Amino acid sequence: MTPQLVDPTTMRQTMGRFATGVAVITTESDGVPHGMTMNSLTSVSLDPPLLLVCFNHGARSATAVTDSGRFVVNLLSQRQQPIAMRFAKRGEDHFGGLGLEYGDHHVPVVPNALAHLDCEVDRIVEAGDHTVVFGRVTDVCTRDGDPLGFYQGRFSDITPHGAEPEHWFF
Repeated sequence: MTPQLVDPTTMRQTMGRFATGVAVITTESDGVPHGMTMNSLTSVSLDPPLLLVCFNHGARSATAVTDSGRFVVNLLSQRQQPIAMRFAKRGEDHFGGLGLEYGDHHVPVVPNALAHLDCEVDRIVEAGDHTVVFGRVTDVCTRDGDPLGFYQGRFSDITPHGAEPEHWFF
């Protein structure tokens, strides 16, 4: 007897209860910048430093990442929701009017992100309706700030325990 599979909508709603951060993956292929918002990102290994990102099959940014062999994971800050929305729109020129910044990176980055992780493609795995790209992290830069979160299909704030606002009583 074959077990019944979970309906995709039910799976999406259930996994929406798992809070994540928000990142923009950027790359450049044949001189053209590409980027997309995602929250399907996982640290895989510290030694060697590896992470993985998951792209829907057919995503232009996935093709650009695999063609170029490198990408940057831009971890967004709480104030960068407009950037997340910009890079979430399909078929748009995500960099139009934004101005490209490279810094010490080989591909364009999102200015003022909490972190940039430079990655070289280590391996690619096709899994279900996604292309999973493992990246070997070659460099990182970070800055202070609060992360942009995503929970139940909406952007959210992430507040560490012990950092709740002080309550005033009169």
